[in-house]
Amino acid sequence: MAEIKVMSAGAVKAMVAALSAEFEGETGKKLNVNFGTAGSLRERIKNGETADLVILSESAIAELAKLGLVVPESRTDLGRTVTGVIVREGAPIPDISTPDAFKRSLLKARSVAYTDPKAGGSGGIMFSALLEKLGIADEVNKKAVLGKGGHDVAVSIAEGRAELGTTFISEVLPVTGAKVIGPLPGELHNSNTYTAAIHSGAASRKDAEVLLRKLTDPATRPRWIAAGLEPAFPDR
Repeated sequence: MAEIKVMSAGAVKAMVAALSAEFEGETGKKLNVNFGTAGSLRERIKNGETADLVILSESAIAELAKLGLVVPESRTDLGRTVTGVIVREGAPIPDISTPDAFKRSLLKARSVAYTDPKAGGSGGIMFSALLEKLGIADEVNKKAVLGKGGHDVAVSIAEGRAELGTTFISEVLPVTGAKVIGPLPGELHNSNTYTAAIHSGAASRKDAEVLLRKLTDPATRPRWIAAGLEPAFPDR
């Protein structure tokens, strides 16, 4: 039996992994799920790698659709996640109430964790640009602890290797010892929508369609919310 291949960004990993396991149990079909940053997976697909279902940032899926690499009419928004600020559980809570307060807290922190922009993570690319906008990129990057993805960032905070961090809230919640203290304040607020689409070269298109229906089952909405994601699909 051929495996159904899924390529998914890490921001939605908790729900994609959980619902994929249920799909396997319900259908008896085997999934091969590949998680990574949206940027790295997008490049793999552009370089010729195929899959059955692709789940990336909305902008990355739009780019692949323009290139004819995913089926345009199959595009389905799954959920939106917000960038949060994190510290180690039990650590003092820095002031992030305003953009200026957050800037001061970044400068005061001994170390700051975020996703390495070169890894292709949406959150890391955004935060790198934010540091430039705030005019503190050089100071913060001297003490930066860069992760391969948001999960790595949360783990570095939980293990005490970094004092202050930022990544998508959905990537922090599964990590014991890391605490979200709030979203980015004011005009720094950032969110990202994650979208699924069937690859144009899908070998198991019908199975991919069934899995996509599983991911967007209205009954799963409370679970998406609990995982730190605002469902983008209808509730009925």
